[in-house]
Amino acid sequence: MSESEQDERDIQSVLADARAGRWPHALVLVGSERFLADRAAKLLKKAVIGEGPSGFNDDVFDGAQVVAQRVVAAAKTLPMMAPARYLLIRDGDAIPPEQADALAAYLAAPSPSTCFVIVAEKIDGKTKLAKAAKKAGVWVDTEPLKGSLLDRFVAGEAKRRHHAISPDAVALLVDALGNDLAAIDDAIERASLYVGKGAPIDREAISASVVRTRVESIWKVVDAVAARSSRTALAGVGSLLADREPPLRILSLVARQLRMVARAKQALAGGARGEAVARAAGAPPFKARDLEAAARHFDDAALAAAFRVLAEADVALKGSKRPDDVILEEAILALCDGRDEPLVSEWQFRV
Repeated sequence: MSESEQDERDIQSVLADARAGRWPHALVLVGSERFLADRAAKLLKKAVIGEGPSGFNDDVFDGAQVVAQRVVAAAKTLPMMAPARYLLIRDGDAIPPEQADALAAYLAAPSPSTCFVIVAEKIDGKTKLAKAAKKAGVWVDTEPLKGSLLDRFVAGEAKRRHHAISPDAVALLVDALGNDLAAIDDAIERASLYVGKGAPIDREAISASVVRTRVESIWKVVDAVAARSSRTALAGVGSLLADREPPLRILSLVARQLRMVARAKQALAGGARGEAVARAAGAPPFKARDLEAAARHFDDAALAAAFRVLAEADVALKGSKRPDDVILEEAILALCDGRDEPLVSEWQFRV
């Protein structure tokens, strides 16, 4: 296999090269979007060693357990009955500092017969490892996709499955799932099965196969919060929980819709109307009427209080030992309270 070297890399070019059987001698994938990083690592392994059995020409190391001398020795080992080797370090942000410094030297002159990959959520840009990776042109950001990049990802997932997808179908899917790439990948697969081989994916197909319950339930929750109707809001949350939506994802979707409402409110204050409001809010055009209605129900104090509740609930869902559904329901009740001061007292989310 040959190497594809570039002065600057991005995750999409890495994925495209890997699918074409091209791989770099070294790569450092850094960011919180693990779906893309994990996909890149998987595709690179396939590009390097094919479908053969694991264990002969591949090594995987856990970042916290890395000993640079052993890793470099493995990277410089010649492949066995194959043109190249594949080496992956997971959780690269956990590599001990002194070991990371030692690995930095390897990045300056990587073995031409090994694809050396580090995957990390965050690496301090001031470290020797980060500087070496950037100087060598092997640092690749894997942050969550937004805007047109997210739309391109959706279209690309459909194209990989041999489907065209309409812009309004893309907008509907993004509105429903946000930038949860794993969920989008699963949704496109379901839509593909729904429309059949090679058929175009339109808005109706997305609505029928993926989105209906989630979009309707989230907007019902937001509308109910605006109307201070705790019973309706809890019913909407209950519907999502019954569909096995994780509480943290439900909370993030509610937060996303409320951020849209806040942006819509600003746009309305600036004189925007109709589709211009939806564009300003980062929502598809068909959401303009819903956003205008919601924006008029929330005053600034209510929105500020709501975001405090959401932030506290997010922390609790990530760190509390209390049941997630209970934390979520308490947060929804607090959102419906509508007071100007913080809506959730500290004791509600104690571990």
